[in-house]
Amino acid sequence: MSDAEQPPVAEVRAAAEAVKAALDRHLAAVENRSGEDDPAVYQAFNELAAASETYDELLYERFDEVTPFEIPGPEDSLPPYTGPEEPHALSVLIRRDYTVDRPDLLLAQAQRVADLDPSAPGSGVHAALGVLFGEYEPDEVASRHKEFGLEEGDSTLWVAAGGEPAEPGEWLDAPFEQADPQQVICRFDVSAVFDDDPEDDFEPSHRPGLRSRSRYADEVDAAGDEEELEALDSDS
Repeated sequence: MSDAEQPPVAEVRAAAEAVKAALDRHLAAVENRSGEDDPAVYQAFNELAAASETYDELLYERFDEVTPFEIPGPEDSLPPYTGPEEPHALSVLIRRDYTVDRPDLLLAQAQRVADLDPSAPGSGVHAALGVLFGEYEPDEVASRHKEFGLEEGDSTLWVAAGGEPAEPGEWLDAPFEQADPQQVICRFDVSAVFDDDPEDDFEPSHRPGLRSRSRYADEVDAAGDEEELEALDSDS
């Protein structure tokens, strides 16, 4: 990197001062928090994360050095929960990314379930995808993606609480418009970035890269520990 492309030292130092100020605000918010899910603590955390990330980037650009900070991403934390304690309705939001790795397999599978001419206008991969996703359930596509010439990318599943069940057709025009992270009870993420992580506290599936984040995981684990202790006491 040339000197002209490097941020000035004053900019790096200003970013360091911003981290110090964000640390003070975060500590003050923690010391004065009103409860476990105090929005002020959450806001201070985000500000500290943003300041640390900016400093880390500038430090690397100017001096080719890094910090020991590791800021948890969205898969590692959830915002304060504001939904009902006993949800009456649930919404399950799923996103799965794929790349078309083998167009020939994709077209061949589509032709097995439909009279599809790949050479016809408007056909090809575009039409084949419509045929396959119209014929098979999303979970079946996910389990057989290799057969369909698809390569998996990142995916996520959110289980969100709701108040009352939606009326039929109520949200079809904008199905994800009302997705609110603060209503999420738990989420499950799949990404290649998790594959080399030696510590994975949650393992709800054998699939590589799968992590879950639940607001109630710690409570469930604690209850399980108490049951084990009670069982030990009864045996002794």
